[in-house]
Amino acid sequence: MGKRKKQIIKEDTVDLSKAEEIINSYEGVDGALIPVLQKIQNEYGYIQEATVNLVAERMNISASEIIGVATFYSQFRLEPIGVHMIKVCCGTACHVKGATKITSEFSKKLNVAVGSTTEDRMFTLEEVACLGACSLAPIVTLDGDVHGNLVPGSVGGIIQSTGKHGK
Repeated sequence: MGKRKKQIIKEDTVDLSKAEEIINSYEGVDGALIPVLQKIQNEYGYIQEATVNLVAERMNISASEIIGVATFYSQFRLEPIGVHMIKVCCGTACHVKGATKITSEFSKKLNVAVGSTTEDRMFTLEEVACLGACSLAPIVTLDGDVHGNLVPGSVGGIIQSTGKHGK
C-alpha cells in the first residue's frame, strides 16, 4: 500500500470577542441558546465551528446539541452566505405558475445548486416555502426586493441588476 498524505485543513482565524460579549449578556438565562445563536449569526453572518465550540464550552451544552438546534431551524446557517441572497418562492401559487423553472434558470445562470453559494460568494440561492405575495406569483426576492410575475427569461435581468453577471 502506498503512503497516505495527511490532509491539513487550515481554518480561518476567528475573532471571538463579539461572541464572548453575546454569551456574557445571556449568562444565567435559561433557554438562551437560540437567542445566542441568532445574535452570533447576525454578527458573523453564519455560525462558525469556532463559535459553536465557544458556545458549547461557555453554556455547558454539547457541540452536537448546538448543531442539532442550528440544523433544525432553517433560520440558522453553518456556511457563509453570498453578498446577494436570492429566495425563490415555492408556495402553491408560485409552484403552479412555474417556480421550478425560475429556480432552474437561476441555478444554471449562476452555476450554483439550490441551497448553496456561488464559488465567488456573490450569490446564495434558496427556495422558501412562501414569501406571502401570491398575487405576484411566481416571485423571487433579491436582497429583500420583490420581483414578481416572473418567467425564466426574467432571471438574467434580475442578476444583472446587482451589477454582477452569471453565465
